Amino acid sequence: MMEEMNTVFDKHFVEGRLEEYSRFATECSQVDSSLYTKYEVKRGLRDISGKGVLAGLTEISEILAYVMEDEDLVPCEGRLFYRGYDIRDIVKGFLDSGRFGFEEITFLLLFGHLPTGQEYQDFRKVLSSYMNLPEVFLRDTIMTSPGHDMMNQLAMSVLALYTYDEDPENISVPNVLRQCIQLIARFPIIMVHGFHSYAYYYNKNSLIIHSPEPSLSMAENILHMLRPDSKFSRLEAQILDIALVLHAEHGGGNNSSFTNHVVTSSGTDTYSAMVASLCSLKGPRHGGANIKVVRMFEDMKKEVKDWKDDDEISAYIERLVNKEAFDRSGLVYGIGHAVYSLSDPRALIFRSFVEELAKEKHAEDEYLLYSKVEKLAPKVISRFRKMYKGVSANIDFYSGFVYKMLNLPEELFTPIFAASRMAGWSAHRIEELANNGKIIRPAYKSVCRQREYVPMEKRS
Repeated sequence: MMEEMNTVFDKHFVEGRLEEYSRFATECSQVDSSLYTKYEVKRGLRDISGKGVLAGLTEISEILAYVMEDEDLVPCEGRLFYRGYDIRDIVKGFLDSGRFGFEEITFLLLFGHLPTGQEYQDFRKVLSSYMNLPEVFLRDTIMTSPGHDMMNQLAMSVLALYTYDEDPENISVPNVLRQCIQLIARFPIIMVHGFHSYAYYYNKNSLIIHSPEPSLSMAENILHMLRPDSKFSRLEAQILDIALVLHAEHGGGNNSSFTNHVVTSSGTDTYSAMVASLCSLKGPRHGGANIKVVRMFEDMKKEVKDWKDDDEISAYIERLVNKEAFDRSGLVYGIGHAVYSLSDPRALIFRSFVEELAKEKHAEDEYLLYSKVEKLAPKVISRFRKMYKGVSANIDFYSGFVYKMLNLPEELFTPIFAASRMAGWSAHRIEELANNGKIIRPAYKSVCRQREYVPMEKRS
């Protein structure tokens, strides 16, 4: 028997069997869709209106998309709170004071209160002290193992940091907090250095490595390290900082934060939990959506001759919805959200700064096209789809456009999201540990009939 199994198979045989196995796997994995209704299963852990199944409690952030009226949920303009503070007030506060905001809201998310002036300065010093990577890490991990996909490369780099940690398995809150602050400080450096390594090996670009400057904010440091001449305008750094602030946290139910809760509840180490969140964020339905928006608009700009013609733009959107344009998925990327209905507050905040940057970059026509799609898409979608809640532009709709105007490489669009969300993931990991909850294990109902075992010689 073993001698027969040791035969060298040709490629066509193997490919043929894989095609057959794929058919078997698909057929045995498909569940009758009517059973989800019969057993009241909330697919995606959301009901038909998009409201999430209650899976936990959190004090980190809150999303409001509905209000109660006569015991009914009624869609409202979206609002987002970090530790009880409205995100609009937070952004206005640090902008009015001329500060960059990401370090401040990272302190807020981790420690539950807005920092005093001294606490803010001290926290900046702590973050700066952790910016340096472990000795030889840049050479041995980043430079020698460039990956074709930046998110996979970053996941590998974060997991590699485990081996440089003197106490990696200790999941006490003080130790995890130290690990999280280190990751928040180091991730942007790993991200930019990783991109330069990727661009050197795969794009044959010149290899230029800038060390981070402790006196700069995270947004400033990203631009400083990324650009060969390290130059950037105040507006460029300010808008990138706002992007980091708006992406830092979004409730415990988003896919990557919930993943962090699930993995953390198993008792695993910090690096493994963060890598799990990174792998979740990589998906185009989550952190990769802004790239899809940019590519969709690139196709639109080729197909739509007059960017000011509402009818021509609407016709293209119709083709998107009807799976006749771009990737034929039927999606208008950047429009709609799992939770928000009438508006995404992050998109509203971002939009005014996007317009200002578009003027600086002489991209007013492109901004006008984005604005028209934002206005027209919900109307077109409502004509072809049954709507259980409203749809509006989400943060991904504008973020890719901003990164493009900042001349950020497309490969870094999702990693920048990750650099920001590292703050939120850290807060959620600590919250899960501090509450000493049970391992998260929801139920799945088997709908497969039970069968009698059949010996191999009797199988047809």
